[in-house]
Amino acid sequence: MSFSGKYQLESQENFESFMKAIGLPDELIQKGKDIKSISEIEEDGDNFKVTVTTGSKILVNTFKIGEEAELETLTGEKAKAVVQRDGNKLTVSLKGIESVTELVDGNTIVNTMTLGSIVYKRTRKLM
Repeated sequence: MSFSGKYQLESQENFESFMKAIGLPDELIQKGKDIKSISEIEEDGDNFKVTVTTGSKILVNTFKIGEEAELETLTGEKAKAVVQRDGNKLTVSLKGIESVTELVDGNTIVNTMTLGSIVYKRTRKLM
C-alpha cells in the first residue's frame, strides 16, 4: 500500500499534555488543539515528501527511507534522523520522541508519538 495522498485530522488523544511536554507555549497549544490539520504525503519508491498544514503554519519534510535526513520537529527545531520502513509503518526517533506512522488501510493513517510516558495519537482520514 502507498502512503501517498491528502489526509485530514479526524481525532487526536493527549494533544495538550504532549505539546506541553515538548515545550510548546500554552497560547499555541490552545490555538492548535481544534485545528483540523491536513497532511499531504508524496511517496516515490523510498523517497517521501510530507507537507503538514496547520492553519497558517506549513511544515515540510523530505526524506529517503534508511538515510539520514534533516527533519523539522513540531516545535520548529531541525534535527537529523533516519526514517525506517517496516511494511505499512514508518518509524523515526527525533529529539527523544519515538514516532510511528501506520497506514492502517487505504484510507486511514495513525501516527503515535511517545515521549517518556506520554503517548500522543493522531488519526487521519484520506480526503
